[in-house]
Amino acid sequence: MSETIEREAPPRTAAPRLTSLAHGGGCGCKLAPSVLQQLLADHPAAGPYKQLLVGTETGDDAAVWQVDDETCVVATTDFFMPMVDDPHDFGRIAATNAISDVYAMGGTPIMALAILGMPLDKLPIEVTREILKGGASICAEAGIPVAGGHSIDAPEPIYGLAVIGLLKPKNLRRNNGAKPGDALILTKALGVGIYSAAFKKEQLSPAAYDEMIASVTLLNRVGAELAKDADVHAITDVTGFGILGHGLEMARGSNATLKLLLADLPFLAQAGRLAREGRVTGASHRNWASYGEGVDLPAGLPDWQRHLLTDPQTSGGLLVSCAAGRAQDLLARIEAAGYPSARIIGTVAAGPGRVVVG
Repeated sequence: MSETIEREAPPRTAAPRLTSLAHGGGCGCKLAPSVLQQLLADHPAAGPYKQLLVGTETGDDAAVWQVDDETCVVATTDFFMPMVDDPHDFGRIAATNAISDVYAMGGTPIMALAILGMPLDKLPIEVTREILKGGASICAEAGIPVAGGHSIDAPEPIYGLAVIGLLKPKNLRRNNGAKPGDALILTKALGVGIYSAAFKKEQLSPAAYDEMIASVTLLNRVGAELAKDADVHAITDVTGFGILGHGLEMARGSNATLKLLLADLPFLAQAGRLAREGRVTGASHRNWASYGEGVDLPAGLPDWQRHLLTDPQTSGGLLVSCAAGRAQDLLARIEAAGYPSARIIGTVAAGPGRVVVG
């Protein structure tokens, strides 16, 4: 007599935390500014490509190619490793961050291509699908399709987008157009890298996590509207180099001095406390080592406050240089467009390409 023996299927092993599979996360993965400068030291300039209006020369947010008198194409790519464990949130953050580069140039995105690298032996396919769904949801919010892409089997999870946009030549805004006398506006709060460092150590509260997600999935679409205003002279988005690093790029490109008021800078609610407790990223240290010689800080500024200024932002806000007389009006427009943390944070002065914090 035969006997049928039913065996239970072995229990499915839970997927590992996404952040446990990556040595870094978000825009904190970016190469240090000093390393990037070395890599691009002998990079050819535009040369005979006169239609290339923006290339690598000033570290701007995207490349811009002029098609004709009325149309420019904006092209960018951005991708990184996870800073959160929820795959849908990771996809949303990465997509928002990538699309931001087009808005920062004054453009409007028209389509995206996905960039995907996944350790297929470590993650179930459902996790990757959720990452892609998250990215697609943000693209839908921006009104663009994910029209294709490329994927590889990689040792660490990587996701991002290549994004194409359009703009009128008169609406192009670079990071090198700041003028002495301008006011500076920042559209989002700082502290994302500090929050992500605390999250990776499981020391970020649910309320703080929600605050961070609300910020890093907020599209910078206001940049396309600001660029239509002639009193807006320069725009850049604040990402992996922190407010000091991207401010210094604007200062050097514009041959001017940016003066930031520490008391006026917006920060996520728990960023200061977490920084005092040492919840900072390695990228914060690398950033300061790369560009600290170009920054003047207040005497006796404690290290934790400096880390707030070098903190790498993932999907950060826009740094906007505009005519001082229009700053309050533009700030009101930005706030009304859905950016409650936007603040006037400083001014532009004649002088060497430096950042001065007061």
